[in-house]
Amino acid sequence: MRGLLRLRRASSVGRAAGTARAARRAAGGDALGPGRRLRVGAVNHGDHDQVILSEVVADARLATWEFDDARAWLERARQRPMEPLAAEVWVLDPALEYVLLVSHRVRGWVPPGGKVEPGEGPRAAAARELLEETGLDVGLLPGPAAVAVRSFRNDWSPTLALSYVAVVERDVPLGGEPEQPAAWFRLDDGWNSVFQADQGRIQAHARYLEAARASSAR
Repeated sequence: MRGLLRLRRASSVGRAAGTARAARRAAGGDALGPGRRLRVGAVNHGDHDQVILSEVVADARLATWEFDDARAWLERARQRPMEPLAAEVWVLDPALEYVLLVSHRVRGWVPPGGKVEPGEGPRAAAARELLEETGLDVGLLPGPAAVAVRSFRNDWSPTLALSYVAVVERDVPLGGEPEQPAAWFRLDDGWNSVFQADQGRIQAHARYLEAARASSAR
């Protein structure tokens, strides 16, 4: 598990990113809201959107875990206009015992994440959302953790969600958005969230990483 952590303490950058995100929301760009659709079925080969879609498909295939038959869902969905994609980060401590979550006013405690903006790849979006919501400017682990299909509100269409992983010391100062504070939770303890399956999924991936670490140490 060498090179898991590439961390820069960026609380001032995080505050600036949070301010920028607040400005976007004030302009009507709420994360994962019903807005612009990403047209992926009709783009020309070589178009920038097609490059982004190729990255989405590749990361969906590389993900360690698949939930909700997400890969088949993506193959069907990419033939027509899609809802904005989602990306999030499972932030774990080096001991793989804690996860960092943010408090959402509706969804409860959830991993930092949000909408993939037009022209932005899912990995870049995950890193950006992590910085905006927690103030952490960190490197993500190479392989995506999970791919799933989610509805972020009852009246919104399902969309593809990609989960990435970062490993961070728990004593690193946090920044982000005051209205969505971040906090560490033990993986063995429960937390209030509309996505009740998150805990088991993140626990399973922590065990996977622990096994990979033990194997590489032999």
